[in-house]
Amino acid sequence: MIRCLAAALALVSCPAAAEQAAPLPPLVQWSGASEKLVVAAGDPWITPAEQSGFAETPDYAATRAWLDRLVASAPQLLSIERFGTTAEGRELYFVRASKGGADKPVLLVQAGIHAGEIDGKDAGMMLLRDIAHRGKHRLLDQADLVFVPIFNADGHERSGPWNRPNQRGPRSMGWRTTAQNLNLNRDYLKADAPEMQAMLALINRIDPALYLDLHVTDGTDHQYDVAYAFAGWRGLYANSPAIGRWLDTKLRPSMDAALTRAGHTPGLYVSALDNRDPEKGIRHDPDTPRFSTGYGDFRRLPTVLVETHSLKPYRQRVLGTYVLVEEALRLAGQEGAALRAAIEADRAARPRDMVVKWKPRTDPLYTVDFKGIVHERYRSAASGRDEIRWLGRPVAQQMPVFGSEPEQRVTLPAAWWVPATAPQVIERLEVHGIAFETIDAPRRMTLDMVRIEDPKLGAASEGHVPLSAAGYRHEQRSETFPAGSVRVPADQPLGLLAAAMLEPESADSLLAWNFFPGMLQRTEYIEAYAIAPLADRMLAEDAALRREFEAKLAADPAFAADGNARLAWFYARTPYYDERYLLYPVGRELP
Repeated sequence: MIRCLAAALALVSCPAAAEQAAPLPPLVQWSGASEKLVVAAGDPWITPAEQSGFAETPDYAATRAWLDRLVASAPQLLSIERFGTTAEGRELYFVRASKGGADKPVLLVQAGIHAGEIDGKDAGMMLLRDIAHRGKHRLLDQADLVFVPIFNADGHERSGPWNRPNQRGPRSMGWRTTAQNLNLNRDYLKADAPEMQAMLALINRIDPALYLDLHVTDGTDHQYDVAYAFAGWRGLYANSPAIGRWLDTKLRPSMDAALTRAGHTPGLYVSALDNRDPEKGIRHDPDTPRFSTGYGDFRRLPTVLVETHSLKPYRQRVLGTYVLVEEALRLAGQEGAALRAAIEADRAARPRDMVVKWKPRTDPLYTVDFKGIVHERYRSAASGRDEIRWLGRPVAQQMPVFGSEPEQRVTLPAAWWVPATAPQVIERLEVHGIAFETIDAPRRMTLDMVRIEDPKLGAASEGHVPLSAAGYRHEQRSETFPAGSVRVPADQPLGLLAAAMLEPESADSLLAWNFFPGMLQRTEYIEAYAIAPLADRMLAEDAALRREFEAKLAADPAFAADGNARLAWFYARTPYYDERYLLYPVGRELP
């Protein structure tokens, strides 16, 4: 009856809803040692998810009420604290599990960045229960746990049974984006959302030794129920190489062993080249700092993306996540000194250049023994093409893994100068904890400046209209920066993160996110009655200009036929033209 009422509220009758439910592929039966983590029905500390047989996940209020009760029962180990507020006014909070003591490594675990992918919340509640009341407090002897159960709290409350058609449970799931329709896992570098600004402030405050970002993924069917990824997997793509080595040589073997012992199937996050033709292979590409793993790599923060598989039952996914988080906490304590040494080594590094553009490799990076699922193709009357039908039978395959190679690098300057007229950029520097110096009087300097060529606006994305350019022309200019402008030195632990934000060619730069729309607007203009005679005189007096103009006419018939374009061409070559048009206002101070 309750489910019928919910469907009615969604303007869909129960019978119609049943007919419209997306049919998912058949299940591969599973059992594992991690099932022993589930408490008996009469346990006083059973979680809401366990109570429902993992059919449901509690809403925001029920989650908080259960955690408040748990924290109150074990104040010597647990505390709860607000760290921010969502766009709709909900409190963002974390639970800290600690025995006290200084200088312990902190494991930061974040669930629900995509609120429908909520396995981590229920897994974390179970683990906190077991730390407080079932003998696992020794995990806190050498490390602290900071657990954020619901990062995208507004999306979490936009819950419904129709939110994630590719996912097996829970029955009602949250929404992917925030109340502002922002995807928090595209917001790390640009930091628009109040939720992300709060998370970055929390990271600055607690300086975690290890950061887990818990998700659920779909795409293709396969046997892996707990997949994960990080910069440095197999030694690839690490801007923080010491951290990458630790993750690859210490965390990955320990995590795989723990999950396998518990009956789960771990592996690299599976991102197929083509979901409709999985035999083509899978991707292993570098992440840009809009994502958690890319951000952590640029920030010198060991970060692991965890992706349970949406086609596995919710119970199996939650238990796999529990095992992974528990192992990460154990490892953070055991490996605390080595992990901190890796972080400090990378923070001490001062790279002289940075890859700003990657291109696909045509040959595989490597080949893996892949644990796949058998599929067949059938003709769909609806799509008019062949579609995939997954059959639920395991199969062993050899799968090529494709990646990328650097296409363009830039040499980093000694510093970047951000004008006081870009307060939104200075605010982002503060949010990230990037060091800068503020000038209290105007200063004139000769700097490397960039003028973009042939700018193009993309489709609206994540609250912005992204900007690309055909070229980035560097020129030496004498510029006066007003009081309140800031100098951002590259010589700092977060210098590479500053470069990702401020280098104009960077794929996730604030320029690429179009934080400087004013540079795209040309204010002054010239009438034809003024420019036409001036242009005629320029042609008569400048032979080189005349040859350049004639070549342009010959090469571009559309230009030759457009009188306004022809006059605009001359206008751009006069001193009347706006010298700041298309000029990126952030200066580069060369060594």
